[in-house]
Amino acid sequence: MSRPAAPKANSTAARRAEDSPVSRPAAPKANSTAARRAEDSPVSRPARRLGGGLLLVASLALSSCALLDKPSRPLVYDFGPGMLVGAQGGSSAALPMVALPAVEAATAIEGTAVLYRLLYADAQQLLPYAQARWSMAPAQLVGQRLRETLGQRRTVFNPGDGTFSAATPTLVLRVELEEFSQLFESPERSVGLVRMRATVVQALAAGDKLLGQRSFVVQRLAPSADAPGGVRALTAATNAAVEEIEQWLTQLR
Repeated sequence: MSRPAAPKANSTAARRAEDSPVSRPAAPKANSTAARRAEDSPVSRPARRLGGGLLLVASLALSSCALLDKPSRPLVYDFGPGMLVGAQGGSSAALPMVALPAVEAATAIEGTAVLYRLLYADAQQLLPYAQARWSMAPAQLVGQRLRETLGQRRTVFNPGDGTFSAATPTLVLRVELEEFSQLFESPERSVGLVRMRATVVQALAAGDKLLGQRSFVVQRLAPSADAPGGVRALTAATNAAVEEIEQWLTQLR
């Protein structure tokens, strides 16, 4: 009596089973005697040695590449060279001297990271670029630019450089850097935002006299939506804010 034929498997399941590494049939084994003869053949021995040598060379080359492939260092930025031509003398005597203490900064911007905010995602999150750094803290860069700009028309010195005299009109300018970041309005558009608060007092023998206090907020469009674009925008915004402070000081004399 003939046996019943086995039922055929579902075609989709069969195809999946065929693609499985487990279901593939093992390759037929070569005749053991012929294989041993091939291994013992004088022709095959140099080939094996050559193949082993090539593998060794390839592994050494890969190891050398791994040793040489070191992580790249962050790019370091500042505000540029500043003045390229010295200011003409003779005009500083008409304006009062200015004592300029070190610029203070909010805790979040005390470091050297180039920072940005994504206004379209979370404006309250301040993020650093991984491959971009300032050469020094932004407050120090702003202080240098302030001293350079104000010094073109008047004498600027550190409070510890000399003593105040009632006979010599002297202003004390205190600046606090509150915001210094690149703001992304969209993935393609961003601005550099600088916000500073300046306080001016007049140094008198009887004590300091408050002359004025003002906030300066300046934005400049970034030429590109990346760290170099943010650096250029923040540099331009800082220069503009410093110019506004200089004009304001002139009105207070």
